[in-house]
Amino acid sequence: MKKFFRIFLFVLLGLVVLGSFYALWRKSQPKKVTYEILEAKVGSIENTSVATGTISPRDEIMIKPQIQGIISDLRKEAGDFVQQGEVIAVVKVIPDMNQLNSAESRVRQAQITLTATKAAYERQVELFGQGVISREEMDNSEAEYRSAAEELQNSQDNLEIVRDGASKSMSDIANTSVRSTITGMILDVPVKVGTSVINANTFNEGTTIATVADMSDLIFIGNVDETEVGRVHTGMPVKLTIGAVENQTFDAHLEYISPQGVEENGAILFEIKAAATIPDSVMIRAGYSANAEIVLSRALDVVTVPESTVTFSGDSTYVWLAVDTLEQRFERHDVKTGLSNGIDIEVLEGLLSGQKVRGNQVSK
Repeated sequence: MKKFFRIFLFVLLGLVVLGSFYALWRKSQPKKVTYEILEAKVGSIENTSVATGTISPRDEIMIKPQIQGIISDLRKEAGDFVQQGEVIAVVKVIPDMNQLNSAESRVRQAQITLTATKAAYERQVELFGQGVISREEMDNSEAEYRSAAEELQNSQDNLEIVRDGASKSMSDIANTSVRSTITGMILDVPVKVGTSVINANTFNEGTTIATVADMSDLIFIGNVDETEVGRVHTGMPVKLTIGAVENQTFDAHLEYISPQGVEENGAILFEIKAAATIPDSVMIRAGYSANAEIVLSRALDVVTVPESTVTFSGDSTYVWLAVDTLEQRFERHDVKTGLSNGIDIEVLEGLLSGQKVRGNQVSK
């Protein structure tokens, strides 16, 4: 029995030794390296620069009153569409007491003058009928009477303007009615009924009643870094991506580059503007954040490969062309490259569409 256990232990020890040698032998064997096989394809390469900014209407008009007073009626609110000349608000005039008193005094004086002139005119009519006075004297008396009547009408209109802000004879163009100067959408109405407002003057820009903009003419306003501003120029195509509108891009073209940079967080930025083409079916609000992808250069319908397959060594550029994909055999092949977007690269010479090249090593 002891002999049996002794033999068993020797056999077990032998197996352990053999297993150790086999494991060391396997570990010493070279591992077979496997690479990805990638194919050269015909595609397009674009080199772009991304600028961040906002979508804004090209023109925003601030509507201001022509007189000072208090808002008595608001007929529109933010989001409404208005036509040019349409009334947005009505201003109630708060008359100046000195001006009101002077206007009323002028009316009374004009009435007194008209009464006296009318009596004189009527006497002249009787005398002219009797042949006592000449035609010239009669015409002069009539002219004085009409002048006094006109003065009374003017003084009454002036009183109505001072007291009410407009006269009855010109109610259609009364400046108490604040009208839109353009056709568009109201973006903001910063006043309420009862708000005191003033007109623009030498010392004050006036109270804004509403901000109106033509939302059919939108532009992108953003900034580009000084390292890239030298590569862009007006007329370049731009692709807009708006954060609030998912899965859609919009075409635009660059129309303005600021000649002066502004320092921001240690970097010099230049303002750019691009005219956007937005379909009528898409609702865009002013102030949406957006990214503008400016196409700096473009190569269409060219042979491309992943840039990771290209090796740059000194003045030479080459790929490893697949000779046998099953046996993973490759040979060096010089190529001439062109435009790159950081992922794919254009192959100008040395490679045809459909040829296979070595990619990255496949980890196991």
